[in-house]
Amino acid sequence: MRHLRAASAITLAIAITVAATGCGGGTGDTGSNESPKTLTYWASNQGPSIEADKEILTPELKKFEKETGIKVKLEVVPWADLLNRILAATASGQGPDVLNIGNTWSASLQATGALLPWDEKNFEAIGGRDRFVDSAVASAGKEGEPPAAVPLYSLAYALYYNKKMFAEAGVDGPPATWDDLVATGKKISKGGKWGLGAEGGNLSNNIHQTFVLGQQHGADFFDKDGKATFTSDGAVAAVKQYIDFMAKDKIIAPGNAEYAQNQSLTDFAKGKTAMVLWQAAASTFAAQGMKPEDWGAAPVPVPSGTGKQVNSMVAGINIAVFKNTKNIDGAKKFVKFMTSDEEQKHLNKTYGSIPPVKEAQADAAFGAPDLKVLRDTLSTSAAPLPQVPNESQFETAVGTAVKELWADAAAGRPVTEASVKARLEKAQQSMQQ
Repeated sequence: MRHLRAASAITLAIAITVAATGCGGGTGDTGSNESPKTLTYWASNQGPSIEADKEILTPELKKFEKETGIKVKLEVVPWADLLNRILAATASGQGPDVLNIGNTWSASLQATGALLPWDEKNFEAIGGRDRFVDSAVASAGKEGEPPAAVPLYSLAYALYYNKKMFAEAGVDGPPATWDDLVATGKKISKGGKWGLGAEGGNLSNNIHQTFVLGQQHGADFFDKDGKATFTSDGAVAAVKQYIDFMAKDKIIAPGNAEYAQNQSLTDFAKGKTAMVLWQAAASTFAAQGMKPEDWGAAPVPVPSGTGKQVNSMVAGINIAVFKNTKNIDGAKKFVKFMTSDEEQKHLNKTYGSIPPVKEAQADAAFGAPDLKVLRDTLSTSAAPLPQVPNESQFETAVGTAVKELWADAAAGRPVTEASVKARLEKAQQSMQQ
């Protein structure tokens, strides 16, 4: 889940990184010819809190230090700040040695030239490319070029639902279509409780949801030449359908228009909302006192009747190395450690994600009902976000347009096809600046 930086920052970073990457390096620089004994690692916030991630990762980093003698300085960076920090690092040449990136950013960050390309030789240093699921590697950079990162955690969206709230409303099971979801939401949305949660202030979540709806309406948001097509009929219909859950259907609380990362999960865990669309939520629910039997997971709904049956974007987290690190060998050893079968099983099980490493994915731990939903979705009905160099601009521009439309809905201002198209037109124009 991510807030993203303004489009100009992407352009700036791409323009000056070629010069900047010859400067400085990660904080592993010892100022001598000896192999540095320290790495700096920017981890993304995967768990219910920054502190939870530190508690999860610190023992693993100690294990790596014991095995290699290399100490890892950990910083867990919130998604709201991560891309900003990465872009500043690519522009200045002063970044960490190793970092996590959202897989949707891969092509954009690859274009900066700041990240180590994972060619055949570099993949061999971590056990070979064929250890990884093909679709996960395909989301790590532009097709036809060495990936800019290595898959670390694989994710897909699911519909999580509160079993008690469903039973109280007389609903037998999770909805399979959007019509069913709206009908279920209306049964529940009364007395201070709401059918569905959303995060209007979370730009990345806005993009993920509207991209999937766009796919179902036949919209790709870019043409085959990489030109933005944000105002197509399908794109407008997708965004309007999403906002209408609040504006028209009244199944999302108006306050959700301002929600940021994980706030919708908190409401779900407290019994304020009955459904939420999320990538992997088990660890957050557990941290907030929910028991596994309190909730269920099902595939994200699809349209009634005909329609494209995509119901998730191909989600995931990749691990990358800054090309100008002074400890390239140590950085690759760390990537090898983090993508080892043992660590993949442990970390993905802890976070509720799916290992992109084939051997680890086969472990029985990933056969749990909620994880099976994610695995099946990734295998059969997920589509990657556009692998274009300005993908990050797309997330910022359209994510902001959707945020503004949420604000309109929350304030009771009309949300029409014309108003949606106007916001998307503004977003499309920003891509050309």
